[in-house]
Amino acid sequence: MAFIWVFLLLPTITGVKLACAAPRSFEIDYENDCFLKDGEPFRYISGSIHYSRIPRVYWKDRLIKMYMAGLNAIQTYVPWNYHEPLPQQHNFTGDRDLEHFLKLANDLGLLVVLRPGPYICAEWEMGGLPAWLLKKKDIVLRSSDPDYITAVDQWMGKLLPMIKPFLYQNGGPIITVQVENEYGSYFACDYNYLRHLTKLFRSHLGEEVVLFTTDGAGLGFLKCGALQGLYATVDFGPGGNVTAAFSAQRHAEPKGPLVNSEFYTGWLDHWGQHHSVVNKNTVAKSLNEILAAGANVNLYMFIGGTNFGYWNGANTPYAPQPTSYDYDAPLTEAGDLTDKYFAIRDVIRLYRKIPDGPVPPTTPKFSYGAVKMNKLQTVTDALDSLSFSGPVKSVYPITFIEMNQHFGFILYQTKIPKDCSEPTPLSSLLNGVHDRAYITVNGFPKGILERDKSLTINITGKAGDLLDILVENMGRVNYGKYINDFKGLVSNLTLGNDTLSNWLIYSLSIDEAVSQGVLWERSQERAFQPPSDLTAPAFYGGSFSIPSGVPDLPQDTYIQFPGWRKGQVWINGFNLGRYWPARGPQVTLYVPASVLSTAAPNNITVLELESSPCDFGPCTVDFTEAPVLNATVEHPALKRKLFIKEDLA
Repeated sequence: MAFIWVFLLLPTITGVKLACAAPRSFEIDYENDCFLKDGEPFRYISGSIHYSRIPRVYWKDRLIKMYMAGLNAIQTYVPWNYHEPLPQQHNFTGDRDLEHFLKLANDLGLLVVLRPGPYICAEWEMGGLPAWLLKKKDIVLRSSDPDYITAVDQWMGKLLPMIKPFLYQNGGPIITVQVENEYGSYFACDYNYLRHLTKLFRSHLGEEVVLFTTDGAGLGFLKCGALQGLYATVDFGPGGNVTAAFSAQRHAEPKGPLVNSEFYTGWLDHWGQHHSVVNKNTVAKSLNEILAAGANVNLYMFIGGTNFGYWNGANTPYAPQPTSYDYDAPLTEAGDLTDKYFAIRDVIRLYRKIPDGPVPPTTPKFSYGAVKMNKLQTVTDALDSLSFSGPVKSVYPITFIEMNQHFGFILYQTKIPKDCSEPTPLSSLLNGVHDRAYITVNGFPKGILERDKSLTINITGKAGDLLDILVENMGRVNYGKYINDFKGLVSNLTLGNDTLSNWLIYSLSIDEAVSQGVLWERSQERAFQPPSDLTAPAFYGGSFSIPSGVPDLPQDTYIQFPGWRKGQVWINGFNLGRYWPARGPQVTLYVPASVLSTAAPNNITVLELESSPCDFGPCTVDFTEAPVLNATVEHPALKRKLFIKEDLA
């Protein structure tokens, strides 16, 4: 592993050119259809890595593996909402330390293709746009809407000066910067918006930097996505006609380098569909054709990583993505080497020298075994601990944004207005549950309403009974015209012929409550509950210690949920993400070693929303060394073609 120490000794960048060094440059040579790096013809072979989906402690490991595959560049997005969770409140620390990530890439000899948005798609919550933009209900995102432009200008005024020292001509790794993303797939087609962004980027980054756009490899996409002054590139996946795909780029750019900015090594997943798998030979064959054509290429993804917490996006008709963003990429979600990695490496070897030395090995995994879980409190019982500010009274339901909450869960509570001795339909007639609602009456589960799928259930109850509706934000739409995705009860509910009113609405600060440990007091047992397929949403807790006497622990692991249905899980206060083995395809969740402790017991908190095994038998979560990403699919897959993003809009 001596080669790693060579990398560690490389100096970090200062953003200032050495006085004796020759000026650095990166530009487009239109005459010879190529890039020029320091005046010499240059072709990049890049791979996508999203720092926001990988714990900081593993950034170097993943980047070295990419370097050792023969890549000379990486591509990354900057998610606006990841860094500015509230207006003018910026976070670039810890796992959000973009500058550290760029320095690492530079130290390892990797150039950077940067995609700073403002919109990124990326199967990321709201395509990277912050949900607080929706405070203006009629805002037109990704357009010349003055409120949107003001927010973009302020954000870019913070971000772009940060990245300017990292531009290649300033001594850093960034060779090209994307303006917006796949704009030709968006309905607005606002050229003035693109012109504004171009001027904005130029004002902060200067005239030398190569600015580019990315769109699907079709003239229809390039019509609204390309703009003079921005170099137009395309994206397309394996298995198609490479020459035909690049002919679309040539329509927009008759001269200059060929560039596929997103060559898909795999594809995205949705809950309720099979895990996408793309054959390594198909990927290798098309990659070889791209490189044989002399083109530049970025492999999307080279490592996908994980949608920790609530960061997954969704497509329409509403289909949220799972916690894993494995993407069937050359490096797995956990950074493991795959056959696809070595197949791609063998292709790259035909076109440029592969670095000498061994490839860093797959990170070891450990099976910590089963951990007994105990029921703590139902969500309703824990309201005082979860809702720090107490309820808001409203005649009719209001949304997450109106409650100043962006992610997670909100509880809507009212009373049944009249006796319903016979089953009575509780309905979301306007498909207003965004995205999933768990219904209880006096604490007893009655059913689930789900966006686009289940708009009515039958309930019984007496006048005055407490009706609780726990609404889960499953992730905002990240692609297409519906990215202005409001959450919560976005329209009224009816019970029979009556519109429900007079709500108490609780904003739930679950992550804070979990971190503070306030949920671990056991609540009183409720009265006997008749057997049911559902249990009321509730918290469960357990803990385990890392075994002593075993070297090199803690190690990465995977958590699985035997007998559990759907929910959210935290370890030591870190929100791992959503689990949903009842629907699949993902069964296990990746647990990086960085969230585990050897100094104290590791606390596990589970919010089970549908059905816990604790009321019926063995009640454990299990830690295993192997992932399961393709199982227990309940719903038939939607008929979509791989690599056609327009099918997701």
